[in-house]
Amino acid sequence: MARIFEYFVVCGIGPEIRSIDGTKGYHGPGWMYLPSLLDQYPPSTHTLYPPPPPQLPTCVLPAGVEFHSSGFDPNDPSTFPRSYPIVLTEGDGSKIYVSCISFRDPVCEDIVEAYRIQGNSYADKCICLVSRSPSFSVLRSALEELFVLCFSPTGSSKPLWDIISHMVSNVPLPTPGKERVLFAIENCLLSVEAPPNCGLPHVDISFQPLVQCLDVDNLIRLFTAVLLERRILLRANKYSLLTLASEAICHLIYPFRWQHVYIPLLFYSGVDYIDAPTPYMMGLHSGVDMTGLTMDGVVVVDLEYNSITTSEEIPPIPEPELSFLRGEIMKLLHPNVIGIDEMKAGIYSVSEHFPKLRAKQWGEDHDLQLRMIFLKFFATFLTGYRNFLENSATQVFNTQAFLKKRSRSTNQPSEPMIAQFLDSHGFLDYLERGVGFDENNNTVLDKLQDAIGRGQNPMSVFLSSSTEPEILTVSDSAVGISESGAKYTYNRFPSNIRTEEQEEKRKQILATISNAFEYSGRHTPSKDPLADNLSPLERAAERELMVLDIKVKLQGLWLRLLKLGSTDDPLSSFEYGTILALIESDAEGIGGSGFVECIREHMHSGWHCQLTEEQFIAVKELLKTAINRAISRSDWVTIRDALEVSSDMYKKDNNNVPDYVQRHLISLSIWEELRFWEGYFDYLMEQSSNKSANYASLVTAQLVVLASHMAGLGLPDNDAWYMIETIAERNSIGSKQFIKIRGFLSHIQQLRNGYWGFTSMKAQSVSSLALPSPHSKNAKDEDQQPTEGTGVGRNWVQSMFSRNTTSRSSSFSRVRRWTSDGGNSVTSENGTPRKQDLSSGGQKKLQTNVRMLRGHNGAITALHCVTKREVWDLVGDREDAGFFISGSTDCSVKIWDPSLRGSELRATLKGHTRTVRAISSDRGKVVSGSDDKSVLVWDKQTTQLLEELKGHDGPVSCVRTLSGERVLTASHDGTVKMWDVRTDRCVATVGRCSSAVLCMEYDDNVGILAAAGRDVVANMWDIRASRQMHKLSGHTQWIRSLRMVGDTVITGSDDWTARIWSVSRGTCDAVLACHAGPVLCVEYSSLDRGIITGSTDGLLRFWENDDGGIRSAKNVTIHNAAILSINAGEHWLGIGAADNSLSLFHRPQERLGSFSGPGSKMAGWQLYRTPQKTVAMVRCIASDLERKRICSGGRNGLLRLWDATINI
Repeated sequence: MARIFEYFVVCGIGPEIRSIDGTKGYHGPGWMYLPSLLDQYPPSTHTLYPPPPPQLPTCVLPAGVEFHSSGFDPNDPSTFPRSYPIVLTEGDGSKIYVSCISFRDPVCEDIVEAYRIQGNSYADKCICLVSRSPSFSVLRSALEELFVLCFSPTGSSKPLWDIISHMVSNVPLPTPGKERVLFAIENCLLSVEAPPNCGLPHVDISFQPLVQCLDVDNLIRLFTAVLLERRILLRANKYSLLTLASEAICHLIYPFRWQHVYIPLLFYSGVDYIDAPTPYMMGLHSGVDMTGLTMDGVVVVDLEYNSITTSEEIPPIPEPELSFLRGEIMKLLHPNVIGIDEMKAGIYSVSEHFPKLRAKQWGEDHDLQLRMIFLKFFATFLTGYRNFLENSATQVFNTQAFLKKRSRSTNQPSEPMIAQFLDSHGFLDYLERGVGFDENNNTVLDKLQDAIGRGQNPMSVFLSSSTEPEILTVSDSAVGISESGAKYTYNRFPSNIRTEEQEEKRKQILATISNAFEYSGRHTPSKDPLADNLSPLERAAERELMVLDIKVKLQGLWLRLLKLGSTDDPLSSFEYGTILALIESDAEGIGGSGFVECIREHMHSGWHCQLTEEQFIAVKELLKTAINRAISRSDWVTIRDALEVSSDMYKKDNNNVPDYVQRHLISLSIWEELRFWEGYFDYLMEQSSNKSANYASLVTAQLVVLASHMAGLGLPDNDAWYMIETIAERNSIGSKQFIKIRGFLSHIQQLRNGYWGFTSMKAQSVSSLALPSPHSKNAKDEDQQPTEGTGVGRNWVQSMFSRNTTSRSSSFSRVRRWTSDGGNSVTSENGTPRKQDLSSGGQKKLQTNVRMLRGHNGAITALHCVTKREVWDLVGDREDAGFFISGSTDCSVKIWDPSLRGSELRATLKGHTRTVRAISSDRGKVVSGSDDKSVLVWDKQTTQLLEELKGHDGPVSCVRTLSGERVLTASHDGTVKMWDVRTDRCVATVGRCSSAVLCMEYDDNVGILAAAGRDVVANMWDIRASRQMHKLSGHTQWIRSLRMVGDTVITGSDDWTARIWSVSRGTCDAVLACHAGPVLCVEYSSLDRGIITGSTDGLLRFWENDDGGIRSAKNVTIHNAAILSINAGEHWLGIGAADNSLSLFHRPQERLGSFSGPGSKMAGWQLYRTPQKTVAMVRCIASDLERKRICSGGRNGLLRLWDATINI
């Protein structure tokens, strides 16, 4: 017999007291403690019933358990019992419905005595009825009757737990539409029934709370966000309101279903779940602090204040459906719904307390009408959708054809809301399930559309049963009735009878606590008296829960990391930082092993393992960290698994050549240890599925696998063969197998040399050391590519096979020597010996000084070079007085003085709460803009915070200091504002764009402002005349870079083009379209009126004005990654790329007089110096051309300062 009540559960403070953060012991009344499951029926010893959900205690008391000095006080509403429902979702998507009553109950005497708690103390306790049926009314009524019966002064005729056990065991689940069950709790008669399945799904809640808390427009916005499967967070100060609103909105999207995470009432300690990357619907009490959460893209619905906020736009429902939906809801709500203020003060202040809810104007007929309004909306919204099912067996829906048909019928372009909905999991699930299919293969929407088309009542679609349900009466048991007529009264909620084993365990736990107090003489929170009391099974279960929690978090973070857009920075993302923290902070290795296991599971699910350039760097660094941590613990399993997954993950270079993550793990010393490879070999032998094969052949096959990984890592051939040979000899294989393995290694070597070409160290070209290309001087030969431009893949292969293997010192040598005949050796900043750099002509040696500046704890996101004019007042007009100022994801700004070798960090400026995105300065001030929407102004000399400029509604992307104590700022809110630092006020909003501003230029001499960004338009304003001059349209994607000099504006865009505009005419003079990727930076060379552009294709192009227009005069391909920065001076040009490669170009003064015409000026730029590239990924670069310095900001938090001291 199916029962309507699955469990009766009591949760509260148990013998093992722990705080919310997991600290064991009692710390006083001001702390919150984890709830425990105290009692249940059926008991845990009952073998026929599965145990209640393990998360139940935490969910029914979401705030935790608090100790109080007093119990119920009729004059203090805060002490009143609270009644509220919650809904739990299991792994298979099924729901568990729970009715709860929380109240203050006296703390058990044995717990008070053991923990030395003050006498007459009270603690929160919760009683619950658990069911699989959404019968909220009967669950609440039965639970309230039990609660009243327990504390009634007249008492009950039977022991309370006998009444509970009889009710849970004997009340059946009624057959839908056929039965009504009557049962009694003492003298109270209750009934439960389920409507027939032929109608709308059974809903035992009222929709009134939802429509009272949100106005019509916000209700429709929430409805749209749910349909589009956004991340939705409901906030309210009542538990019941969160659950009722969540359930109501889920029923309003019928016949579709919410397919994602569903937690209507989130426990307080789970607030970090809000940063989950996947769609969810959660409810959180408004008293919970969410400071520190990113909240990007989360739709926050405040039910108390009727507001919805989100950082991502929710596309509106298109017309005419929006007008229909809004109009029908308005007709229903007025005057049937009382005001929100009255609801707050009246209904819900009562609904969670006692007595029960008072009568309301809203009734079941209003609930039904509201549901029908939304059903009719779907019927109209998806008119004719069945005609676009291409295969009725698999329900493949032709989205594009449906959108085109709708566009023609409405004479409007395709709306994004419809396209997003048709791609949602909910719509696909509906097609797969065929909700409401009848014998004619029609769904509920089909039948509803047909009824509306015929002019029939839509309710006729849902057949109603005219038969009266059969009455089933559950008789009251006489067991436990006292013959003398005695009554059972209680001053606290009674405990169920414990077994001897349970009682003994409880006494043992409390005795351990009590003895610990007697020994120490005082309460010591750091003590863990319960640690030794846990059984091995309990320890294993506790660790298993911890492992599961970490793995679930890692899985979500990993999937979100892979979904980051092309403009996102994985290494500075929340996902990367959290995964790294889980790996590094976990002493037991759960984070590292879980991360590797997460990747492996993703591969097994069909992932193709291809990564973008930046994802590749992030995954490589995470795997390195996981392996390093595993090495410190001798965790060979994690190392082995990481090695295997690294061989499958790859990216492709510009020549479509794959580069695998495994090849970048060579720096780890573990690969040179024979014991690892021996252990790996033994594992492969154990896992071999071909146990019946010849032993020698089996050994050979596994050694070939080892050899493949060694080759993939790039181990030197001699080292690899030494370890293979040692393992083979220990397994006594014959000479034929030796020859086979040796041939396999040679074959891999030949394949590589055949593609990449063989390079010995003696004959190695300077290009592999990132020195100037011998072809770069030929400006007219654009088709001939220098060796540096052959792609990022060739660099690591050339370096791998350029080692001098003629003299092998040891198979376990960790030092890689780079030598050449007669060449000197110096050491780079990362400790790797490298060849001394030569000049491009090779006539003289030039010193290169590269320093690593450490201080930031997060990725460098902003970098500004201070000119010599700016620092004159501070340290004097010295040749080496240029400063660099950096900002980071660690929210700090740092000032660096390169002249102070060894102690370059001059000051740290703290004040921002999120990532710093923009920096500027003048003689006396440093100005920074941040994702926290603020602009901070510091005194450069005293480093004191002067002003905080607030007014932007989005992250600040650009800042610029102006004369007269003014500051110009631009933001993702689309505005450009001018501030007066002296008054701390916004003087004016001088420009408005329709989307985020990504770049900005201002000519202070004439008062002309240019700004551009995501709206693909370059906007021009005359600030002094307070008017907009032009909207320069032509680009089709985001504008990333902008440069304005005189009457010329240059823009670079994601559409792979740069454009030249006339400020005065507002016209486009030229389109530069020779790049194979987004143009990230543009620069203007004022001396020769030339233009330099840099792109993600790694190409640097020099353009010059010719008689017939503008032409490309020179292409340079020494960089293999995106060009991030171009800074042009009169005779010097500084370049920086995302792969941490830098270059300095020079145009000698003596050559200027020999130019025959303007057509050859841009070709005069010659590559003068470039330091050796290090393994790093950067996003910002600044150049100080006066001192020949270039500084790059790494995503690892390091600044790389290159001081190219050149004697002219």
